[in-house]
Amino acid sequence: NKYLKINRWGLLSFYNKDHGDRNGGNLIDWAQKTLNDNNVDKIDGEIVLVTMPRVFGYVFNPISFWYCFDKSQVLRAVICEVNNTFGETHVYVCAHHDQSEIRNDDFLEGKKEFHVSPFMEREGYYKFRFALTKDKMGAWIDFYDAEDLKKLTTTLTGNFFYLSKNTCSKAFWRYPLITIKSILLIHWQAVKLFVKGTEYVPKPLQLKYKATRASAMEEKD
Repeated sequence: NKYLKINRWGLLSFYNKDHGDRNGGNLIDWAQKTLNDNNVDKIDGEIVLVTMPRVFGYVFNPISFWYCFDKSQVLRAVICEVNNTFGETHVYVCAHHDQSEIRNDDFLEGKKEFHVSPFMEREGYYKFRFALTKDKMGAWIDFYDAEDLKKLTTTLTGNFFYLSKNTCSKAFWRYPLITIKSILLIHWQAVKLFVKGTEYVPKPLQLKYKATRASAMEEKD
């Protein structure tokens, strides 16, 4: 694509090595293997990646979403690819136990297995919710600690546009240096939390496995 360079430098560019196994390999193959390894085998349609491109060759994606459909265009799984500022990655495969359709009001729950923030403990769990239409997408991730207290809410919403010179130009100028801004804001928030005296959580050893399953919430006592 002449507006979004693939695996080569551009004002806006996308590199295979920024996702998946980080080796530049085929990303659809990686996504299918990730699904299969987590007992999701009903994905025989499109797999759509929602992520930020590189801007002037730089990107940091705190999270990317892989929307996985069957051949009838039913959403059956979402792969949440999470990155931290230590250069580490973990994925949460969100799907119902029976792989039924993920509807807009469904909640999927998964244990937090990956250390992200030095001000947030790893113990706890996430509640995921996804909304998807022809024109819009939304993703909500709430983090609860080990005592079931909500500690963080993350929201990403947006509209879909056809990839063209016009839409790429508008996005570039409307959000200039957005990828650099994202990493700067992360560190700025860390500075503010430190100044406020928020407890620092030392980085634990990350778990050896790099993918876990999130499914429909179980009833709690």
